[in-house]
Amino acid sequence: MTDLRRLAPHTKAARQTAIGEIVGADPVRSQAELGERLAARGIQVTQATLSRDLEELGATKAHGRYVLGAEPGPWPAADAPGRLARLAEELLVGAERAATMVVLRTPPGAAQLLASAVDRGTLAGVVGTVAGDDTVLVVCRDERAARTTTTELLALAEGQQEAQHQTPTAKESR
Repeated sequence: MTDLRRLAPHTKAARQTAIGEIVGADPVRSQAELGERLAARGIQVTQATLSRDLEELGATKAHGRYVLGAEPGPWPAADAPGRLARLAEELLVGAERAATMVVLRTPPGAAQLLASAVDRGTLAGVVGTVAGDDTVLVVCRDERAARTTTTELLALAEGQQEAQHQTPTAKESR
């Protein structure tokens, strides 16, 4: 029987996803050990590439083992706002507010990429997203958050500002 994990493409995103799975499942004490576990999955990687991947994933050593940051993925978690700004500028073709939701329009096939950036971004008041092929539904905490989110995303698409890096206050999150 074929191990389905070995059918993953040989891409940076697939490699970093495998690293996240390995580090999240069992303690990994060294880069050499991680390299061996990746090789067992059919992923060959140099020490330099592995070191860069760990840095991009926000990995640190704690109690003698690697621990990933809170947002593992194929991009640095700390760059989520910058990623959202870049993707909004490249992919957002329209935004419309509907009560506590925002409907975003993208070119065909781009909605899931933009939705992921919104989910990982730091827009205050965003609860989550649902993506289709060319449409993203952004669910916000309330109408005020939906208005703010619409304005901020349109400004990002026009290259005017970075997303607001704040969390809603207790009053706003009700």
